[in-house]
Amino acid sequence: MSFIVNAFRGFCMALADSVPGVSGGTIAFILGFYDKFINSLDKLVYGKKNDKIEALKFLIKLGIGWVIGMGSAIIILTKLFESNIYEISSLFLGLILLSIPLIIKTEKDSLKGKYYNIIFLIIGVLIVSLITYFNPMSGSEKVIDITHINIGLGIYIFIAGCVAISAMVLPGISGSTLLLIFGLYVPIMTSIKSLMKLDFSYLPVVLIFGIGVLVGVISIIKLVKVCLEKFRSQTIYLIIGLMIGSLYAIVMGPTTLEVPKKHLDFDTFNILFFIIGILIIFGLEQVKKILEKKEKSA
Repeated sequence: MSFIVNAFRGFCMALADSVPGVSGGTIAFILGFYDKFINSLDKLVYGKKNDKIEALKFLIKLGIGWVIGMGSAIIILTKLFESNIYEISSLFLGLILLSIPLIIKTEKDSLKGKYYNIIFLIIGVLIVSLITYFNPMSGSEKVIDITHINIGLGIYIFIAGCVAISAMVLPGISGSTLLLIFGLYVPIMTSIKSLMKLDFSYLPVVLIFGIGVLVGVISIIKLVKVCLEKFRSQTIYLIIGLMIGSLYAIVMGPTTLEVPKKHLDFDTFNILFFIIGILIIFGLEQVKKILEKKEKSA
């Protein structure tokens, strides 16, 4: 049962990580295992031998579900993303809007009476909004061609990997949203999809991005763990701010596609997919309650 539960958790995280919107960290928070996830990563990198073994067991179960979820998402989503960008954007607006009150409810003890930390919420909003607004890779200003790697582009992809995985670990802005902002979402997803089909022409791109991901994980987990333990209220306010800011990033997402489209507005907003997004998060909240009951009875 433990394997099925954790594999399912990883599967849900991967679905979130693979698309611009909600981060895998947000899903981990909603499903109630975020602290265990961060502590396991920390122990795997910095812990003693016994701690590493226990952490590895948990992360392998989580990872199997994550790989299955990511593989499934890449095969399907790279076809749908550009052709249905407005429906997907509407879906993720619904996901985030319901995720915010759920996190506030879960962390009410950390937030209540500490409203002076709202400055961190404002900082989180500004970080994502400014990155989106001043994004040098947006619109038709520059289309990234990853078929010809040079040193500058390699460094850019490496940094994007570091930043994206940091965002995926944090329950706030999605790493895929950042890749979308940086103009690399479709190229990276296409590269991974090609590699899955044994087309190794994009292998250098995937390797550079993968190294960036590893460096990002090692760099961020200790910081996140310390922040959650010693500065939890400030960190949760910051996370909520990042999520609010990501609403703007999603609205502007269509402008960063390889073939830029108009930003999401009232004419292109899809209420049906917005409601579906809300229902998905509501369903995950119910799944969390079921999983908690199973773990207590185990």
